[in-house]
Amino acid sequence: MTGSIAGIVAYPVTPFDADSGKVAEGVLRGIVDRMVDARVDAVAPLGSTGESAYLDDQEWAAVATICVEQVDGRVPTVVGVSELSTAGTIARARLAERLGATALLMLPVAYWPLTEDEVRRHFTAVAESVGLPIMAYNNPGTSGIDMTPKFLMELVGAVDNITMVKESSGDIARIAELGEAGVPVFNGSNRLALQAFAAGATGWCTAAPGLVPEQVVEVWRLLTAGETASATKLFERLEPLLLALGRGGLPRTVKAGLNSLGIEAGDPRPPLLPVDDDTRRTIAELIAAVSR
Repeated sequence: MTGSIAGIVAYPVTPFDADSGKVAEGVLRGIVDRMVDARVDAVAPLGSTGESAYLDDQEWAAVATICVEQVDGRVPTVVGVSELSTAGTIARARLAERLGATALLMLPVAYWPLTEDEVRRHFTAVAESVGLPIMAYNNPGTSGIDMTPKFLMELVGAVDNITMVKESSGDIARIAELGEAGVPVFNGSNRLALQAFAAGATGWCTAAPGLVPEQVVEVWRLLTAGETASATKLFERLEPLLLALGRGGLPRTVKAGLNSLGIEAGDPRPPLLPVDDDTRRTIAELIAAVSR
């Protein structure tokens, strides 16, 4: 299934009911449908955008179940399974596999700094516990652990079902290095999307389809059709919104944008706080500008 994952990998937020604080199932199903209907290439719940780190086990399982059910095989579903312990990550990986996920997204999470050997053993143990392909996720800004291209290439080479990398360090040279080595690499930095595709990226992992799905998908369509100038022009229209989303932290900013569209995603979970009124207005205006 690895070869079937390419293009726009869309990351849904986890919406919470404003009164109960529980996962808002109906809203989440609607967000997933909106992405799939816009023809994204995959849906990836329970990443950083989905506030996976702030969900308890029951909530995590509920979101995974809802998303896999709602996607219903229309596109691949890449479920984030990251957890602090190896045992906890294995439990999530096995559940995602039972639910019918296409692939797993795995970020090393640490309280104590992890050595390369500890990260390698962690990934290997999880990979050996399931049969699904795994996308190794490098995001040192959130995890505090930086997996170098050399380490990631060794990991992919050594473990059969670790087959893809999501690179979110913001270093375009890393994407090029991984791509040149034949590793399917997905860009996780919105501002680098066009450069990443030019450098050999297989796909773009992004939360932006939660707000402007058709426009993000169109960038990929234009690129694959060889219409680079048109793709660049559209990306330049998207860029102010993409930058605003990244500046404020994706759970906060994407939820603010969804709420402005009348999609009741609720607030991010404490200790995260909603964006301020000025940021909320700016995001709403940028969505409107892109959508015209």
